[in-house]
Amino acid sequence: MLKGLAITPPVLGRISIGKVVERNGKRLPEKDDQFTITTQVQFHDQWLAHPLDEELRKAQGGKIRSIPIRLLFNDPYLNFRAEYCLFDRQTSRPVCVGNGETCKRRGIDGVESLPCPSPDSCPLAIGGACKPYGRLNVTIGDEDSLGSFVLRTTSFNSIRTLTARLQYFQAISGDRLACLPLELRLHGKSTSLSHGLPIFYVDITVRNGMTTEEALQHAQQNHEARQAAGFDQRALDNAARLGLSNGAFEENEEESESIAEEFFPQGAAASISPSTKVDSPSEATTPSTLSRLLRDRAEARNR
Repeated sequence: MLKGLAITPPVLGRISIGKVVERNGKRLPEKDDQFTITTQVQFHDQWLAHPLDEELRKAQGGKIRSIPIRLLFNDPYLNFRAEYCLFDRQTSRPVCVGNGETCKRRGIDGVESLPCPSPDSCPLAIGGACKPYGRLNVTIGDEDSLGSFVLRTTSFNSIRTLTARLQYFQAISGDRLACLPLELRLHGKSTSLSHGLPIFYVDITVRNGMTTEEALQHAQQNHEARQAAGFDQRALDNAARLGLSNGAFEENEEESESIAEEFFPQGAAASISPSTKVDSPSEATTPSTLSRLLRDRAEARNR
């Protein structure tokens, strides 16, 4: 196994609730009120629709508000990885990822392990440079039991809801999360920050038309059938855990540019001059100057 390369679940396509559009000469992210399922192929800067998208869209009257899914793993973290993440918008590479306690930060001397004060208190994060960032891998259909579709989100509502649901479903199913018939759903809510307009977030529920008890019975039957066939779910979870821990950053250079464009757009944070001090959390930085800032810090330590 190549060291330093995170081995992530195989991806067949993407699930999104928004897209990147061109406005006034700039490519900017735009939210939507429906799911879109795409391939991993772009044409004229747009992701090509996956055949499943048309199938579900026809069945739901034009807008996809729910997607029947299964999960690959019993461990909630392996299905949904969420962390605070800061991208350098000049290089489109992740610079720092953390969980609110510790972080891994790319600097002049390589990747360092440092305390993570969370975006509210970190001087590098002021101005929106650092965001909560989650990736959910799910299977759709029965074509490839180990292939997944990935949904990426920087929504606090989605991250909090998905984290809670996965932990709850793991608990009530007796650690049979991968055997449950589940469904991605899109919910809307209004907040004071949205000025009364609806914002949409992602949730996971049991499959439409089933009660929780029926879903649990189905999971038990599925679990027994897998065991009879020799399917080793525990070994699969361990293999995924080992692969994810093999790299400091999950995103590779091939995909980080499109991720940064959609979820960490240019201009999200205030700019900083080379002489700006960052000793106080009240002073802003921007991901486009992080490389220079980290280099200045390293030089200062060596003086």
